[in-house]
Amino acid sequence: MMSLTLLMIGVAYLVGSLSSAVVICRLFQLPDPRTTGSHNPGATNVYRIGGRIPALLVLIMDILKGTLPVYASYFMGIEPVWLGLIGIAACLGHIFPLYFGFIGGKAVATAFGAMLPIGLDLAGLLVLSWIVVVFFTGYSSLGALVAVSLAPFFTWLIKPLYTLPVAMLSLLIILRHRENIRRLVNRSEGKIWEKGNIKE
Repeated sequence: MMSLTLLMIGVAYLVGSLSSAVVICRLFQLPDPRTTGSHNPGATNVYRIGGRIPALLVLIMDILKGTLPVYASYFMGIEPVWLGLIGIAACLGHIFPLYFGFIGGKAVATAFGAMLPIGLDLAGLLVLSWIVVVFFTGYSSLGALVAVSLAPFFTWLIKPLYTLPVAMLSLLIILRHRENIRRLVNRSEGKIWEKGNIKE
């Protein structure tokens, strides 16, 4: 079982390394998201660059990068804590993509995808948390931070067995948003609907 677990960790990293934002922008002949806008290869930046359809495709692909390895591992009977590490591997692939010079995004959607197998109720709570924060503040990063911070609590209410793996994922995403937290405190963070060369 350990060899299978290690294999799935490797698979998750390789799947996560496929940069959805770069691939979609190339298909739609849009500027490279790593050098345009906020320079972050994620759905929010692609939305600013190319609009709703490319951004939606990026979002779906990023979610699947987390969901598929974790779901497959779950059906293989891999233990919950190891499922958390597999989810983290997918996120690390997104953050440090092997195929794109190890320059990736924040992995919010991929982390969401890794949590998705826990249940649609958890997914709904996370999406609702993000929407409420973004609606009132306009900050996508703040919405992500609030949602992932609440994720372990929501998981504890729904399926306590998976609280630790979710907490591991949440911590990774919060650490990845260190610069965003500084900009939020300094009131220099870009809002989701803003265009141009802003930080994300």
